[in-house]
Amino acid sequence: HTGGVLGSPGAGSRGVGVRGAPITVSPTSPQGQLNWDIRLCPPVIATMRNVGRSEALAVAAGPALGRTLEIKQLDVCDEGSIRACLDSIPGRHVDVLVSNAGVGMAGPLECQSLAAMQSLMDTNFFGLVRLVKEVLPDMKRRRGGHIVVISSIMGLQGIVFNDIYSASKFAVEGFCESLVVQALRFNVAISLVEPGPVMTEFETKLYEEAERADYSRTDPETAEIFTKLYLRNSRDVFTSLGQTPEDISHAHVQHTLRVIEAARPPFRHQTNVAYTPMAALKHADPSGALITDAFYKLVFKYDAVLRFGLRLAAAPCLPPAPLGHLYLRPAGM
Repeated sequence: HTGGVLGSPGAGSRGVGVRGAPITVSPTSPQGQLNWDIRLCPPVIATMRNVGRSEALAVAAGPALGRTLEIKQLDVCDEGSIRACLDSIPGRHVDVLVSNAGVGMAGPLECQSLAAMQSLMDTNFFGLVRLVKEVLPDMKRRRGGHIVVISSIMGLQGIVFNDIYSASKFAVEGFCESLVVQALRFNVAISLVEPGPVMTEFETKLYEEAERADYSRTDPETAEIFTKLYLRNSRDVFTSLGQTPEDISHAHVQHTLRVIEAARPPFRHQTNVAYTPMAALKHADPSGALITDAFYKLVFKYDAVLRFGLRLAAAPCLPPAPLGHLYLRPAGM
């Protein structure tokens, strides 16, 4: 997991108005360069747990490295590491924090150790909490700033066999939903960017490990449901609803940049509109019966129809309608 990205102030910097902040990192930019205009960029700090693996980022940064982009060590699971990184920034002044550290976990609950679950929560949830605890006081004092959190659609709707990962994202969503009300009083914006399924090395490795895992600690029926239904259908989901690495790069650049530059930053922003109906279905029935019944039938009764529908969805089609947002505007913005 990485540490996140900090947008520190440049000359004339004013709160959340950080132009060309962290999300301009784009591996698909021409010649592999970062897609930004150096003349317009305030200092940006990209953080990594292991800076020894920063070669690809340094190459992509090109002339921006050392001028408008700095790479620093930061581990979201280590408070000392976070403090050391922030202490190296003049006045600890951060205009924009983008928190995107995360690890995944999928499989039958009985097959996952409590230690692994705690480690996931320590990164996905408490890692965010540690970061916010360090940057929020100065943002409140200055009455300006923007905290952007890369969450997940699984923070809105739990998905079968993603129990612990979904729990960590629900915790992130609840934490931010509670904190945003207080933050607004201090003119600090909080935004959740919620990607759908993505096709990256992260997910590929996760599912490869799941296919090789030992499921002897669960019953044979559950093991078969996971390996024969879940893993098989997941491939179709990622093909039809998933986002390619190019899509992800575009999403992280365009969607997050759109959130940061918005005059009224949205509290929630989903990058994959294919999941909009799912979110609507959940809120249409407060009892939860409608969405639970729908998922049960898709998984256990109509899985063949689900796969067929997903494959149809993967075919070229008309673009979906744009997704609406819930806007929360800090005082004075």
